[in-house]
Amino acid sequence: MSSTPPNNPLQSSNKEDFSFLDQALRPSRFDEYVGQETIKNNLKILLQAARERAHPPEHLLFYGPPGLGKTTLAHLIANEIGCQVKSTSGPAIEKVGDLASILTNLSPGDILFIDEIHRLNKTIEEVLYPAMESGVLDIIIGKGPSARTIQLDLPPFTMIAATTRIALLSAPLRSRFSGGTFRLEFYTDEEIEKIVHRSAGILGVTLVDDAARQIAERSRSTPRTANYLLKRARDYAQVQKSDLSSRSVVEALSLLEIDHFGLTALDRKILETIVQKFNGGPVGLSTIAAALSEEMATIEEVNEPYLIQRGLLERTPRGRIATRLAYEHLGLEYPEELAKRLFS
Repeated sequence: MSSTPPNNPLQSSNKEDFSFLDQALRPSRFDEYVGQETIKNNLKILLQAARERAHPPEHLLFYGPPGLGKTTLAHLIANEIGCQVKSTSGPAIEKVGDLASILTNLSPGDILFIDEIHRLNKTIEEVLYPAMESGVLDIIIGKGPSARTIQLDLPPFTMIAATTRIALLSAPLRSRFSGGTFRLEFYTDEEIEKIVHRSAGILGVTLVDDAARQIAERSRSTPRTANYLLKRARDYAQVQKSDLSSRSVVEALSLLEIDHFGLTALDRKILETIVQKFNGGPVGLSTIAAALSEEMATIEEVNEPYLIQRGLLERTPRGRIATRLAYEHLGLEYPEELAKRLFS
């Protein structure tokens, strides 16, 4: 299967524009956005109803692992309703004055997008509540007996927030996203293939045979990762003066030490350590980290979720255990005595 490059937004770009390649790969319309069908259908209804009432859409919250399209959805909504989107992030808003400056500079109907909102200061959260609920901004001027409160009316706006750690958001803040809270799901290989073919067209390259499938299998079900692998495979094929075929993709990703399961070198080292040094487990996280000279947080937050998702690792109260599938992936025979020892 091959992909024919569509209208390429990079063809009219100058060299400076290539630094924004990731932005160019983002879809600009809902019909270009692959996957997340349930969320898209809900958003289309919400946006159409708001448009018919001539009101801004209600506030929205997107959450899920990084790279699944939360920021892209926020910009798609802005394009759909034809308004400006002002973007910031939780850590960037350090003082109440920062938030006040952002809110008072919004125009009617604008979208305020706050990424990683779980890192927002709790004091600033309190100022957000009336802004989201009543469209007013309460500011305290002065201190002590001379302190006074002034109330500023804000233009009608929609706040869209994104987070990878929804549990860190306070309940009062979560409840004020009256438009809905949506969880983005991982993508199927078929959906990733469609995304890769679209990105290849924008990059001006042609995918030969099942090259897109090879990238999809290694993408960890994440569009951002798939686009990263596509760009690296493109670089390899360009330097080697070869087609972007499945063979060149495999060779390129082998240089990155990414296997057909999408495992990195560290992922495999974790499994090999559990299997070879600790007889398959159970073994504690701190012990694995010490054996690998790696940070515990890196293993727990970066590597473990995908290993568990693929069924290669089990996390139990007694420690981490390598599964039968992990042994098979490493080309090792699963010791039946391990199963007896764990489940007897």
